[in-house]
Amino acid sequence: MPTEWTVRDITRAMLPVLLALTLVELGSGLVLGSFESQLYRYPTLLALVPVTIGTAGNLGSILAARLSTAFHLGTLSFDPTDEELAGNALATVALSVTVFPVVGAGAWLLTSLVGGTALPVQTVLTVSLASGVVLAVLAVAVTLAATYAAYRFELDPDDVVIPLVTNSCDVLGVLVLFASVQVFV
Repeated sequence: MPTEWTVRDITRAMLPVLLALTLVELGSGLVLGSFESQLYRYPTLLALVPVTIGTAGNLGSILAARLSTAFHLGTLSFDPTDEELAGNALATVALSVTVFPVVGAGAWLLTSLVGGTALPVQTVLTVSLASGVVLAVLAVAVTLAATYAAYRFELDPDDVVIPLVTNSCDVLGVLVLFASVQVFV
């Protein structure tokens, strides 16, 4: 990792990442656009989309921050038997199990208050929980891979991992949410 930041070092480290993430976000918008008819048919899903992808990104960011801190402290081990690493990953998934039903209930309640629930609350809760747990597992995988890549390429994980995780969760969030919709609706 560079110990001294210059404009050249920052540009060299971040420009490729930012360009790639721009393309990823464009892909996310295109995927979301392909589900436009379902969003109009089920307004609760429209309320669920931003909260789902935002929450998944936040869970991944929390894990990324914890791994980055461990990296800087020299305690991060990429050994699969590392209890601290496994505990952080498990805590991320456990958080999703507690948070995503609340997200689903909030989306359903908000939509019912403005007069447009076409899905029963149980269906919305099931879609939200299923997509949330899958997204948490994917966020853990993306975070671990991005942290390891930052380590291997001698980049500061504080600068690279969180943008990678949040943008990846945007795309994965849309895909996983609508996969859950296909299964449960």
